[in-house]
Amino acid sequence: MKSVRLHAARDLRLHDEPIPPRAADEALLRVTAVGVCGSDLHWYNEAGIGDARLRRPLVLGHEFAAVVADGPHAGRRVAVDPAVPCGRCEWCRDGHPNLCPHVRFSGHGEDDGALREFMAWPAQALFPLPDAIDDAGGAMLEPLGVALHTVDLAHVRPGMHIGVFGCGPIGLLTLQVARLAGAARLFATDLLPGRLDAARELGATDVLQADGEAHEESRAILAATGGRGLDVVFDCAGAQAAVDAAFDAARIGGKVILCGIPSDDRTAFVASVARRKGLTIKMVRRMKHAYPRAIELVARGLVNVRALITHRYKLEQAPEAFAVANRREGIKVMIEP
Repeated sequence: MKSVRLHAARDLRLHDEPIPPRAADEALLRVTAVGVCGSDLHWYNEAGIGDARLRRPLVLGHEFAAVVADGPHAGRRVAVDPAVPCGRCEWCRDGHPNLCPHVRFSGHGEDDGALREFMAWPAQALFPLPDAIDDAGGAMLEPLGVALHTVDLAHVRPGMHIGVFGCGPIGLLTLQVARLAGAARLFATDLLPGRLDAARELGATDVLQADGEAHEESRAILAATGGRGLDVVFDCAGAQAAVDAAFDAARIGGKVILCGIPSDDRTAFVASVARRKGLTIKMVRRMKHAYPRAIELVARGLVNVRALITHRYKLEQAPEAFAVANRREGIKVMIEP
């Protein structure tokens, strides 16, 4: 089979490798679609993400769909949860598998991911896809799951005013989920005009062109809300300017949900602003129990994932695909082995 491995920062290479064996609790999968995620780009640019560093050539890819290649379910189309928690630790037992410190994660650390033609993965992480969702849509269920968890953390209620700062794939999915949760007014900000156009088409009531100056964005939002600010602000960019704007734009007693991953592994905020407003601050760690909900929302047409897929490439074109995603061209880049 063919695979793509990251050897060093911005060094992706195509390999010919044996099809991997599967364990008794695993299924052999023929990978059909893999989304290039922002966290993949951290690996691509920095040879790591946070405190996890590249120690060997790694197959990236954790947003993916596949077809079961053998066994009693051969031919079944599936979305694949890239996270396999241990199920035994304190956090798993308490219902927070996304916080499991022993989790296996596709395309991270010692676990090769989906940028290959075949892979073996635990059968418990497979979710059958209905005919209403194609393979690329199945790959989009992973970022949608993150968006669902992000909005769950905020406890959005009908009538709230919310902001999404950063309109990449996670931001645009968070926007749609918040709209479904009942948000009455949705502010969207981004540096790229094309992403703001997408935000408007997907339900944003107010769009603001970001310019890297946090105070300009927050002043515009405060003016638009009569000085009150927003009930919930989702930072889906990870850039410090977006974080600063989120804290400035949040109302007294509001919430700031930090979903974006900063490139330097640090996020800061002005303590006096957060303290004076009495803000609730939450960090997003992947997702939990989200796939059934995500499948239902996409299959019923309540969340539009197809609109986010702007580029499609073959596996052999992975270096070009990553270069395009790294330049922030379009929205979601999809690789289809």
